[in-house]
Amino acid sequence: EVQLVESGGGLVQAGGSLRLSCTVSGFTLDEFGIGWYRQAPGKEREAVSCVAMSHSMEFYADSVKGRFTISSDGAKNTVWLQMSSLKPEDTGVYYCAAVRLCTIIRGPRFTEYWGQGTQVAVSS
Repeated sequence: EVQLVESGGGLVQAGGSLRLSCTVSGFTLDEFGIGWYRQAPGKEREAVSCVAMSHSMEFYADSVKGRFTISSDGAKNTVWLQMSSLKPEDTGVYYCAAVRLCTIIRGPRFTEYWGQGTQVAVSS
């Protein structure tokens, strides 16, 4: 059974940091890339970052470049999203997903499986 479990969300003040984790089972990080998406209240879900160990690719949305860092450990089946210098506009539910491709221009593509999401709230 495929599962993606996010953790690490919470409430933080602007300028603070959080580290999200996505632990997967039922597949390996060589088989799928992992994308991080977020959805703010009243807005569409947007891609934030992705990583693909199979083709050594990383992607960051312009809105998070220089502030967020994605990393992965295949042995632990875990991908992390380190978020620093957080802004109120980073608030939302963050989801990780198993994706077929992670491209440097368009980010995560062909999403196959989703996690349940973790809430991030940044206060001003």
